[in-house]
Amino acid sequence: MRIAYVTETYPPEVNGVSLSVAKTIAHLREEGHVIDLIRPRQPGEPRHPQANEWLTAGCAIPMYPELRFGLALPSAMRRRLDAGRAELVHVATPGPLGHVAARTARAMGLPVTVDFRTNFHRYSHYYGLGWSESLIKRVMKSLHDIADLSFVPTQSLHKDLSEEGFERLEVVARGVDAERFSPKWRCDRQRSAWGASPHTPVMLYVGRLAAEKQVDLALQAWMRARVVCPHAIMVVVGEGPRGRDVRRRWPNAIFTGMLSADALARAYASADVFLFPSQSETFGNVTLEAMASGLCVVAFKEAAAEELIRHGQNGFVVPSGDREGFCATASHAVSHLAYLGRLREQARQRACMNDWPSMLRMQSQRMVSLVADRGDRHVSAACVA
Repeated sequence: MRIAYVTETYPPEVNGVSLSVAKTIAHLREEGHVIDLIRPRQPGEPRHPQANEWLTAGCAIPMYPELRFGLALPSAMRRRLDAGRAELVHVATPGPLGHVAARTARAMGLPVTVDFRTNFHRYSHYYGLGWSESLIKRVMKSLHDIADLSFVPTQSLHKDLSEEGFERLEVVARGVDAERFSPKWRCDRQRSAWGASPHTPVMLYVGRLAAEKQVDLALQAWMRARVVCPHAIMVVVGEGPRGRDVRRRWPNAIFTGMLSADALARAYASADVFLFPSQSETFGNVTLEAMASGLCVVAFKEAAAEELIRHGQNGFVVPSGDREGFCATASHAVSHLAYLGRLREQARQRACMNDWPSMLRMQSQRMVSLVADRGDRHVSAACVA
């Protein structure tokens, strides 16, 4: 199958969406599908065209200047889809580029699939733009209204979106590389570098340092935990627009900056309690990564945590918005760390059930069946066999 895959974030940008998109594209290519990647050109990238990649014009996102949204004329998009003999257009992100691609594909009679990956409408409240939530939601819904099928990562999100009038939704969860994220990468040398002895509790946050991630709540929970465990250490992995401010406010925490590959896996496995205070996620890949690494996760009962964690059995979940409960639960976990071995084992076991190949195979099979059902003019013999 020939897929035009449209995304406005992609490595070397580091965020949950870009990494998941890269994983998905690699899987589709391994299955034998021909992928034409359509995305904005990032600073420093060459302008010359590629056979399987179109780098469009783009602009920096105001609240995230290190990220970009793409721009393309419908006529240029049509030429690209025709030249690539696209059989299906998949839109991973809901920006201007994705809207142009979806509308152009619909005008050409091509099937369209869309991911719901980010609760952009929720972000508005963290940037003093709460008045724009309904407008942002309408713009996002207009994209999904075009689609033949929209992929959502959790049953709870499926329910919420259905109640808001979204149609043709299908749940495909996120996956985790349980070989890369594993307790076996726990490293005494890494812990020593943080100033932790074998028995020192290490609390961890991994994610963007941005308003919607509520990283300050994780640091407040750490301070609460130090009342009962004075030597508890807090490690913060990530960068973002609030990086300088968070470092200034919490000088005693350890800030590693952005980590990836082996360094990230080692950081996860060398910690003990993972704090995830965000309430703006559609899924939250870091929850799976932490569980796969054998950590005790403390999170709000939302997104991945709601679906994966059974309170007191393989982690701890707190009612949405209960900031006091989040801090108290984190303190409880740290003070009872010696008794949580079985809980951490079960966290690992549950995470391993969400392996990437199984999740991605579900999505690709639905794409193939959609093209076959549509009987599109570009369907190849391999697709309908």
